[in-house]
Amino acid sequence: MKRLVAYLTTGYPDPGFTVDLAHALAEAGVDTLELGIPFSDPMADGPVIESANLKALQRGFKMAELFELSRQIAPKIETLWMGYFNPFYHLGMGRFVREAVDAGVKGFIIPDLPFEEAQPYKPMLREAGLDLIDFIAPTDTPERIGMIAADARRFIYLVAYAGITGSARRESLEEVIGQIRRHTDTPVYVGFGVNPETAREKARGVDGVIVGSAFIKVLLDDSLSLQEKIRTVTAMAREIKEKINE
Repeated sequence: MKRLVAYLTTGYPDPGFTVDLAHALAEAGVDTLELGIPFSDPMADGPVIESANLKALQRGFKMAELFELSRQIAPKIETLWMGYFNPFYHLGMGRFVREAVDAGVKGFIIPDLPFEEAQPYKPMLREAGLDLIDFIAPTDTPERIGMIAADARRFIYLVAYAGITGSARRESLEEVIGQIRRHTDTPVYVGFGVNPETAREKARGVDGVIVGSAFIKVLLDDSLSLQEKIRTVTAMAREIKEKINE
């Protein structure tokens, strides 16, 4: 069974909604939740997720909110924190590790922390039972793919193309998937540009997909009530889960 990872911007549109939607997604068949840490300059994310980040910050998001909401969410669904390195650096990786363990969070996804610069932090995380998710892109050399794949834990985040989240670009991933498989049995999940229309194609040859912008676009639709947003996103999640497993 191929797995579905869902990204949510923590605290958008409000903290209670994040908890309610997370629990609903777990019931809809989502396997893992990425709780995104709102940040003012999310460089790997497109305008949809960037907008949700800014709205969460304008609402008054504080890091303590992430920790508290995670304690309510992580017991119901495997949870990872996705954020840019600045907050981890300023608050301290040790603090994030302690809070993650306390909440039951399983690891971190930090898109702007290169593989080489992540190495000093991995022993601390692994000692605490946490994983730092590694990224591989089609632009990586075979040597770099082998190095990253051999060290990867939990899953590899395969970037579907060189660009930002939410784009409709398509690239063949067959070659890079083959290179990864030669070095590791760690599952490979593909992200960037996954939605109900592309899910079946994106899932070809991998073990799961990561969906963010397609869900957040619904949350940004002010014509929908909060309950309508939950119903729409969970229906979309069920559809994607079905399509990636056809």
